[in-house]
Amino acid sequence: MSAILIDGKEIGKKVRGEVRDGVTQMKADNNGYTPGLATVLVGDDTASSTYVRMKQRACEAAGINSFGHTMGGDTSQEEVLALVSKLNADPAVHGILVQLPLPDHIDEETILTAIDIEKDVDGFHPINIGRLAMKDREPLFVPCTPAGCMRLLKETGIETSGAEAVIVGRSNIVGLPMAMLLQKANATVTICHSRTKDLTAHLKKADIVVAAIGWAEMITGDMLKPGCTVIDVGINRKDDETRKRGYRLVGDVEFDTAVEVAGAITPVPGGVGPMTIAMLMENTFHAAEIALAK
Repeated sequence: MSAILIDGKEIGKKVRGEVRDGVTQMKADNNGYTPGLATVLVGDDTASSTYVRMKQRACEAAGINSFGHTMGGDTSQEEVLALVSKLNADPAVHGILVQLPLPDHIDEETILTAIDIEKDVDGFHPINIGRLAMKDREPLFVPCTPAGCMRLLKETGIETSGAEAVIVGRSNIVGLPMAMLLQKANATVTICHSRTKDLTAHLKKADIVVAAIGWAEMITGDMLKPGCTVIDVGINRKDDETRKRGYRLVGDVEFDTAVEVAGAITPVPGGVGPMTIAMLMENTFHAAEIALAK
């Protein structure tokens, strides 16, 4: 048995195309009214800088205005809050993205809470997360990576209602909101983590597995239920002397063994990653719609 590959690049391309078309129509119908995304990068973390550049390029491709703000690693929390306040008041900015992680001396929750809920395109504001957690409540925005995972399931035709879903990882960014989304989609959800006893016993019952624990290839094919769907959020470096750069990227799932057991699986790279930025573009467009309606 060999699993169907869930192509995040292709599905992400579809989402970005929908956003681009929506932006074009919005401009035509509203005298050039254009969605705008402001990114805030604090410090000089290489990975964060790369992610911000990717988001800015995605904005350009979608026709969204991009406003980049880079601050030094010694920037005070008060200075970051002042910038967020300025962006909240700027009508050209519809979405605000503060790139995480922030330097240790800055409290992430304080910064995220300061973002106007109607500009919270990352979906991390406590009110948005609270609405996501509650029955019969809907957040304005859903965190981009979990939203992208749900879109992958939908586009692949994976049934969530009544399914047994296991989330491996309980981070605020992926694991916990992913569990909430699957529960809203009528799945029966189990959250596993580093303290879980007998992870395999849980995985063997799972129709849907979402791996987001940040441990390279910890889930192997023999741990999975035959025919399950695997969404691998992990992205880890693994030494590989055959590669020019000396390593290759792998997920939290051992792909070579899992692909022989699962019914459908996301590759790493090329699975969940492209969806995160695609959903950010969709959230930014939605934020512009909210502002326009006012």
